[in-house]
Order: sequence, then structure tokens, then C-alpha cells
Amino acid sequence: MKTSIITTALVAGLTLMACGKTEEYDASGNFEATDVTVSAESAGKILTFGVEEGDTVGAGQLIALIDTTQLHLQKEQLLHQRSASDAARPDIALQLAASRRELEKQRLERKRIENLLADGAATAKQLDDINSAIKVLEDRIAAQQSTLAGNTASISESASSIQMQVSQIDSRIDDCSVLSPIKGTVLTKYCEAGEYAVPGKPLLRLADLDKIYLRAYLTSAQLADIKLGQKVTVAADFGGDKVFDYPGTVTWIAEESEFTPKNIQTKDSRSNLVYAVKIAVKNDGRLKIGGFGNVRL
Repeated sequence: MKTSIITTALVAGLTLMACGKTEEYDASGNFEATDVTVSAESAGKILTFGVEEGDTVGAGQLIALIDTTQLHLQKEQLLHQRSASDAARPDIALQLAASRRELEKQRLERKRIENLLADGAATAKQLDDINSAIKVLEDRIAAQQSTLAGNTASISESASSIQMQVSQIDSRIDDCSVLSPIKGTVLTKYCEAGEYAVPGKPLLRLADLDKIYLRAYLTSAQLADIKLGQKVTVAADFGGDKVFDYPGTVTWIAEESEFTPKNIQTKDSRSNLVYAVKIAVKNDGRLKIGGFGNVRL
């Protein structure tokens, strides 16, 4: 009977010791992820918005489409202006053809007069007159050619300016297709299809939940035992006995100290100044932004 009582007491004592044993951690914090706010780059009515909160999207995936009707009309107007400009481009060779034929005729006439003058059948004045006429024609052709070349250059500059405007319109049309900049999960939608978008207005917020990290806080004394790239153990605490360990890697250490956040505990509760660290953890789907975790160095 006495032995039974001693045994029972021993078991109870061991049970109490087991229940009173707590896991020692070096730091604690909350899980975070880098989020991206996607904004509109063009103004217009949102025609489609094909994602919902919680959806996973790929990098470059179409998220929303903004109305491009007015932009396409502006582009058509510019294209017509460019066609009209091209139609007004002068054909220099054609417009100078008649003057050049006349010049060639006068040069042949000069050759005839020179022959006649050699035979005494023409006068020097006739030769002077034909030379003067040829000089006038040459100057006229040069002036016409300069004017036509100037008009052509002006039309070319105008066409280049119009083409630049067309390229700008094309860029704005491309901006109406809102693409996801990263692979991630839609955390928040700020708009719906049918609403009006303006440049800079947030449409939704994304985060890559595969790349999650724990932001924990260490005292200055603990910094001596930690460095970038160091492997540590992160214990995700879901409450009760639901605690799961994950391998983690230290990816960032703050350069300046800060006061201990009120919701964070450190190993040394007397420390007021702590250093924030980021510990990257591979998410298996259980880890959530804002969840609580502990660190063992």
C-alpha cells in the first residue's frame, strides 16, 4: 500500500514537471510578406477585372482591362493626318522635269549657235543671249529644287512628329491592360469592373506568399551570435499545442536599433532597444501574414 502511494506521487510529480516545462526561444515576431500595390496607369472605365481576393496570379497575367475606345479614335485621327501629309509630299523629279527638258533644249541651241558662229553665220550677241537664257534656267531649277527639298523635309518632320504621337497612343493603349508584376496572391481589391480608373489609383494589392519571412527582434547581446545567411529554426505558433518548426535563413539585419514593439517579447525582458531581423521561411501553405512565430538560434 505504501509502495503504491509513493509510485502514484512520483508519477504525479513527473507529470507536473512535464507540464511545467516550457520551450525556450531566443526571439519572437510575426510573419510578413513583401506586398505590391498595382495601380492604374491610364484613365478610363474598367471593362474587366477578372481576379478575386485570394486568387493566385502569375507574373505578366492580365488582371484588368481599361476602356481604350477614345485612345483608338485618337490613333485613327493621327493615322489619317499622316496619310494626308504623305500625300502632300512633292515629287521633285516630276516637278523639275519640264524645266530640265527646257534647259537641255537651250544647251543644244547654244551648241548650234557656236557652230554657226564658227562659220560666220551667227553673231556673238546671239551666243550671249543663249548663255544668259541657260543661266536663268539653271538658277530657276536650283531655286525650285531648294524649295521642293525644303517642303519635303518639312513634311518628313511632320510625319515623324505624327508617328511619335501614334507611338505614345500605342503606349497608353498598352497601359490599359493591367498586368501582374509578380507571381502572388491577391490580398485586397480596391475596385470592381464598371468603376472609373485614374492614373495612380490603386486597383489591388498582391503578395508572394511563397516567399514569406518572420520579422523578429534581437537584443544587442544576441547579435554576436547571428549573421546574414545563418540557418535558424522558426517555430510557427498557431495556438495551443499546434506549433510547427521550419528551417529559416537570416536575410536581413537592421543597421539601427529601435524600441521593443509592445507586442513582442525578447529573451532579455530588460532590454529596451532591439534590432529587427528578417528570417526567410519556405511556406508550405500554413503560414499566414500576421501569424506568430518564435526563433531558436
